[in-house]
Amino acid sequence: MFKLAKCDHLSKNIQFQTVYKSGKSYANRMMVLYVRHNDLAGRKVGFAAGKKLGNAVVRNRIKRLMREVYRHHQGKLIPGLDLILVGRQSMIDAGYKEAEKAFLALCLKADIISKN
Repeated sequence: MFKLAKCDHLSKNIQFQTVYKSGKSYANRMMVLYVRHNDLAGRKVGFAAGKKLGNAVVRNRIKRLMREVYRHHQGKLIPGLDLILVGRQSMIDAGYKEAEKAFLALCLKADIISKN
């Protein structure tokens, strides 16, 4: 297992906007994954849940779930990426296993899982 450090987060609005504008998006019914390649050795990740999903409690639960799924699988991903995970309506009732399956499917679709 890996710890998700604060320095590995996309934190500023301009960082999110850059990934949204110049990255590629991959979606399924649970979440949307935005991927942008960068020249850094590590990965940076951001998590988002829009206000249409519900109140703050619901949105924070969705972000916690996506953060936990990413944390468990970040070692499998290739380095040099900026990622944003955006929760969708079906994440509200989802459990860990469903979210994990959706995340891994998006990673395979985006071809960002390392071959080793």
